[in-house]
Amino acid sequence: MTPLKSPVNVMKGIGGETANALAEMGILSVGDLMEYLPFRYEDYRLKDLEEAVQDEKVTVEGIIHSTPSVVFYGKRKSRLSFKLLVDRYLVTVVFFNQHYLKNKFALQQRITISGKWDRNRMTINATEYLAGEKGREQTVEPVYSTKGSITVKGLRKFITGAFAQFENEIVDNLPDAILRKYRLMGKKDALKNMHFPNSPEDLKQARRRLAYEELLLFQLKMQALRRIQRQGSPGIAHAYDKGRIQAYIESLPFPLTNAQKRVVDEIVADMESPHRMNRLLQGDVGSGKTVVASIALLCTVAAGYQGALMVPTEILAEQHAQSLQELLRHADVTVALFTSSVKGKKRRELLEDLKEGKIDILIGTHALIGDEVFFKKLGLVITDEQHRFGVNQRRILREKGENPDVLFMTATPIPRTLAITAFGEMDVSIIDELPAGRKPIETFWVKHDMLDRILAFMAKELQQGRQAYVICPLIDESEKLDLQNAIEVFDMLLQYFYGKYSVGLMHGKLLPAEKDEVMQSFSSNEIQILVSTTVVEVGVNVPNASFMVIYDADRFGLSQLHQLRGRVGRGSAQSYCILISDAKSENGKERMRIMTETQDGFVLSEKDLELRGPGDFFGRKQSGLPEFKVADLIHDYRILATAREDAAQLVNSEAFWHDQHYALLRSYLEESGVFSEGKLD
Repeated sequence: MTPLKSPVNVMKGIGGETANALAEMGILSVGDLMEYLPFRYEDYRLKDLEEAVQDEKVTVEGIIHSTPSVVFYGKRKSRLSFKLLVDRYLVTVVFFNQHYLKNKFALQQRITISGKWDRNRMTINATEYLAGEKGREQTVEPVYSTKGSITVKGLRKFITGAFAQFENEIVDNLPDAILRKYRLMGKKDALKNMHFPNSPEDLKQARRRLAYEELLLFQLKMQALRRIQRQGSPGIAHAYDKGRIQAYIESLPFPLTNAQKRVVDEIVADMESPHRMNRLLQGDVGSGKTVVASIALLCTVAAGYQGALMVPTEILAEQHAQSLQELLRHADVTVALFTSSVKGKKRRELLEDLKEGKIDILIGTHALIGDEVFFKKLGLVITDEQHRFGVNQRRILREKGENPDVLFMTATPIPRTLAITAFGEMDVSIIDELPAGRKPIETFWVKHDMLDRILAFMAKELQQGRQAYVICPLIDESEKLDLQNAIEVFDMLLQYFYGKYSVGLMHGKLLPAEKDEVMQSFSSNEIQILVSTTVVEVGVNVPNASFMVIYDADRFGLSQLHQLRGRVGRGSAQSYCILISDAKSENGKERMRIMTETQDGFVLSEKDLELRGPGDFFGRKQSGLPEFKVADLIHDYRILATAREDAAQLVNSEAFWHDQHYALLRSYLEESGVFSEGKLD
């Protein structure tokens, strides 16, 4: 066992009780203690008040210019104040409820003070008195997260002791070639500078080094996993008549966009290779993912295989089946739909035809993974809105063939940062261009007091035979949140449009069959106004719907608002999205402003990531995103991209697997459990 893996109680001053308290913070070994990093830093560099802004925390040095005085008020409250001459400024320094400091200060004494600067009143609301032991000696001081009986001061003492005793045991796990290439400081210096920074620049370089290391290790794991999957899963080398595919593309009623052509080339190259495809296809709402999927499905059929497309809802399955039957109607391909609604004799015949290979392409819900479903020769599996299915569901469908190619599709624009991180073991294709002729959805942000005008606007659209969505954040009333709820809005619209238009209600508490029934009625225009919670967010295609109202829109994230907005604008008519919000927070107002300014889902997803953070973007529990100590997925995107390239090169080079310089990186992979997934050649 290396000294850094020794338990913390080998150090002086750490007994059993303290060791247990540190264990509660995840600190078990000396190495854990040295790598327990500050979560922020107090900046005690002296500030020029000429440059200081209102409410900024400042540290200043000056001479006391008036006798300190104390005023008591209220119950045990006090105000200690005096004048301080800082350069050419005479400012008032105030300490609240620290009257006992009065004897520390005297006229003409030079002191250093830290606190919040009030430029309007020329006052510093002081939080710390920094004369003496601190003064100007420590300009940047670390602040740690602590728990239980462990104090920040105590933790600093333990960390200082650990470095005094063990710093020479810290070994660099990055080879010299990488350190030289990016001019990175060594691991020992980086950790020391994180805990005891001499300057902000030292801290910046230490952070840069450790962020790169974290992201490289993570990407090494992803790239090794990807290589294992490729080597352990020989795929199907699809051999097909290229002329047949080209003829199909040319027969389409519209030309492919450049983005669609690029993505098709990437997918087809994967399908022709002997390795199994494992690709994520991202495309904004209306970008034409279905057409791309139809080309991939035709490729597998033309090579003598069957294709499967699994989607999360029955109505979406029906819509995909209709679209693909229409697109492929002259391509000599049999397309069938299979959901839980297909019953009796029709179900038995369909399953028999599938088993005998009479069905080329099967589209359905999770019914596709049922035990009774057998393909004759499954060559391609496509999963739409893949995050709606569990890992096991996707695996079961995959196992219905012999290493079929796998394509995941999503209309949720995932920021590049998260795509690289969360889907590091996949190849990612992006359709970042909308087909020509699509009319932008006109988006407006209004306050609740404009509801009458909104309803009049909606009535005009309905008079032209259009339909409307009205989206609410909650189903029932809530005492905690003063939000418009779906049932209340439904009742209001029933009254407002009584005798003119039919109003439907859709929410998460309905049974799946009930939801499908409501959506079917809306699709067939039996319902003209659909009041709904966010269950309509994904995949519903009603081209006749041209109007959407979203209540309390500031309660939604940008990506979710964009997905909701994408339910309209799917036909030839001009469409509108009205965001109702009395947003008071700056964050809420910013989201409303961004929504009215752009319709690019990828721009919105990046903004959403900046405003909400990666955990909130996916939902922290199911995201599978790692928790990094130093790296920040949003601000360290360039480091992440570099680390990914480096990791891919390393994993695919012979030197990495045999050269002694990479021994520590290889040992990290062994400890991370990657090799339990399979063996690398």
